[in-house]
Amino acid sequence: MAIEVKATEQASDCFKIPLSLRLDIVFMKRLAVFPGSFDPFTLGHLDVLKSALELFDGLTVAVGYNTQKSGLFSPEDRVEMIKIATAGYSNIEVCSYTGLTVNFCVSKGIHYIVRGLRTTTDFELEQVIAQANQKMAPEIKTVFIPAGPEFSFISSTVVRDVLLNGGDAKRFIPPGIDLNKFVQFYK
Repeated sequence: MAIEVKATEQASDCFKIPLSLRLDIVFMKRLAVFPGSFDPFTLGHLDVLKSALELFDGLTVAVGYNTQKSGLFSPEDRVEMIKIATAGYSNIEVCSYTGLTVNFCVSKGIHYIVRGLRTTTDFELEQVIAQANQKMAPEIKTVFIPAGPEFSFISSTVVRDVLLNGGDAKRFIPPGIDLNKFVQFYK
C-alpha cells in the first residue's frame, strides 16, 4: 500500500516555517566531535565511539595536537590508526586539529562534544572542561559516555607504559592496528 504525500509551500497555522526550511530541519543530522589525544587509540576509545554512534548520525574523531607536548605517536600516525580502527563505518570522519575544541566545533558547525569516562576522576576533570566550554560557546553541549566495564581500566597512558616496557599491548588496541608499523623503539 503506497501513501501519497503532497508537499506545498503553504504553511499550516500551527507551523509557520516555510517548507524548504522544514525539510532542512527534518533531515538535519546530529553530528558530534569526539576529541582527544588518542596516543594511542584504544579499545576503550572504540567502545565510547560505538556508543556515540547510537546517539549521533555522524562523528568527527578529532586528534588534538598540542605543540607543547610530545606524544609517543605523531598526530598523523594517530589519525591513521583511528582510520584503520573505524574503516567499517561510513559516518565517521577522522582529522587532527590545534587550538580549543570549542573553536574546532564552531568551525565545523557541530554542536556536540563527546567525552568518554572511565572513572569518577575522569568525570571531575571533564565536568570542569565542559563548564569552561559552555561559557565560551553556549551553543555547544558536552555528552559524557562511560566506557563499558571491560574497557574502563584501559587508558592510553597504560598502553604507552606497556609498550615502553616491552609488553604486548595488542589486547588493548582495536584489531587491524599494527603498532609495529607506527613505532619501532619499544621492541
